[in-house]
Amino acid sequence: MKRILTIQDISCVGKCSLTVALPIISAFGVETAILPTAVLSNHTQFKSWTFRDLTDDMKGITDKWKEENLTFDCVYTGYLGSKKQIGIVSDIFDGFKTEDNFIIVDPAMADNGKLYAGFTPDFVAAMAELCGKADYILPNLTEAAFMLNIPYVESGYDEDYIKDVLKKLTGLGAKTAILTGVSFDGKTVGAYGYDKLKNEYFSYMRERLPVNFHGTGDVYASAFCGAMSIGKTVADAAALAVDFTVQCISETLKDPDHPFYGVEFEKAFPYLLKRIG
Repeated sequence: MKRILTIQDISCVGKCSLTVALPIISAFGVETAILPTAVLSNHTQFKSWTFRDLTDDMKGITDKWKEENLTFDCVYTGYLGSKKQIGIVSDIFDGFKTEDNFIIVDPAMADNGKLYAGFTPDFVAAMAELCGKADYILPNLTEAAFMLNIPYVESGYDEDYIKDVLKKLTGLGAKTAILTGVSFDGKTVGAYGYDKLKNEYFSYMRERLPVNFHGTGDVYASAFCGAMSIGKTVADAAALAVDFTVQCISETLKDPDHPFYGVEFEKAFPYLLKRIG
C-alpha cells in the first residue's frame, strides 16, 4: 500500500486541512500519515477559536520516523502557519525525498487578492522557495501573484496570460504548476496546468456554481494528491479533483441545513469511489 505524508493544521471542526485530507486521501486506498502543525478548536471563519502551535514538536516527530526508517511515496503540504514552519518543512523535503516519490505543495496563504491574516512578504518569499522544491504546486491566482510579485488580476485575463503565469511559476523550480480557480467566461471554472518537463499545457473546466465554501481548496488538493498516488496522470488527477470538488459542493447544496463552515464532502464519497473503481 502506498503511504503519503500530509503536513498541515487540524481544525477540529470546520471541514478543512487535515480533517479533509485524511479521509479523502484514505478513500483512494492510500495510507495517510499526518504531521499536524497546529490544533484549532475550529477554523478561523468562526467568531472565535482556540489555537495550539505545534511547531516545536514537528522535528522530534520526524526524527523518530527517521529512526524507524519510515518512507513516504508522497509528501503533501497545505496551510503552514509561519516562516519557521516552512523552514522545518523544507528540511523534511530534504530528508524524505527520494528518486521514486514526489512532493506536492499547496501554498495556502491568500485568496481574493489578499494574504491571510498574519502573513508577511517574508513568508511569501519563503513559500516561493518551498515551491521550488516541489514536483507539483497548486496555487490559486492570488497566491501565484504574490509569489511572482506581479499584480493580481481578478478577471478579464485570457489563456496567454494564464500560460505566462504558469511558466513563471515553474521558473520557481517546480516541475508542474496547476492554477486553481481559473475562469475565462465567468460561467465555468477549473484548473489550468503546465508540465515543464514535457512543455505541455492542460486544463479542465466545469460549471461555476454561485456559492463559495471555506475548505474547497483543501478538498481539491487532497483529491489531486490521492489521484496522483494511485498512478493517475497529472492532467487526469487535476480533472478528477475538479469533478470531485464540484460534486462536494453540489451535494452540500442539496441540504438546506448544510453547515456554513465547509462542504459536506462525505456525501460525495460514493461518486469518488465509482470514479476510481
